[in-house]
Amino acid sequence: MNLLIIGPHPDDQELGMGGTIAKLADQGHNVVLLDMTDGSPTPVGDRATRLVEAQAAVKALAPASGSGKVSRVLLDLPNRTVMHTIEARHKVAGVIRAVQPDVLFMPHPEDAHPDHIAVTRIAEDARFDAKLTSVQMPTPPGYSSIGPPIYPKWVIYYYCSHLRTVPQPTFIFDTTGYETKKRAAILAYRTQFVDNPKNVAVIEWVNAQDRYMGSRIGTLAGEAFWMREPLGLTGLQGLV
Repeated sequence: MNLLIIGPHPDDQELGMGGTIAKLADQGHNVVLLDMTDGSPTPVGDRATRLVEAQAAVKALAPASGSGKVSRVLLDLPNRTVMHTIEARHKVAGVIRAVQPDVLFMPHPEDAHPDHIAVTRIAEDARFDAKLTSVQMPTPPGYSSIGPPIYPKWVIYYYCSHLRTVPQPTFIFDTTGYETKKRAAILAYRTQFVDNPKNVAVIEWVNAQDRYMGSRIGTLAGEAFWMREPLGLTGLQGLV
């Protein structure tokens, strides 16, 4: 499958579903991370360092061998002032047409960060816009062309919220065995989680949540996901 994981800033995807990204890539899926902004400026990091960190995180999540892969696209909207506009929607729709994803992942719609809220709304509407047959969408950076109109069947929301809430997931994905890769991907963002004293505890919070979510399904680690639409099953072989 082609999977498009939309994040407001570099590191949101890794924090929310880094273990899932690594596992799905290992299973042979093509995983594309779409960064809506470059995440700069921050108290420690600047654009140059954040771009390097984002690519280091991709390497940490990518499979050592096999047919799956992890790649990254930067849309380059302005950090901290992301706005829900037709232009932004169509830029994301262009990425959707370029990637041709079977599944879209995006942040949970309830959040305290305005960028996160705006990005989810943009992504939801871009899913609709991407299917419009009479509208030309822009070709995203790194692509020479885009594919035909498409309406991804599934939208799954991951948790990277700034609200002090406990996730109430639709389902939990078993990420046992991928804790180390997720941790390495998060630590790739040194300016955010190593060099910034205010954020050094974040990775332990994330580890604790993953252990707790895993415990809810009887595994060592898990990541929470939520859906607006029902998820269909063809059997029970994937249940844990």
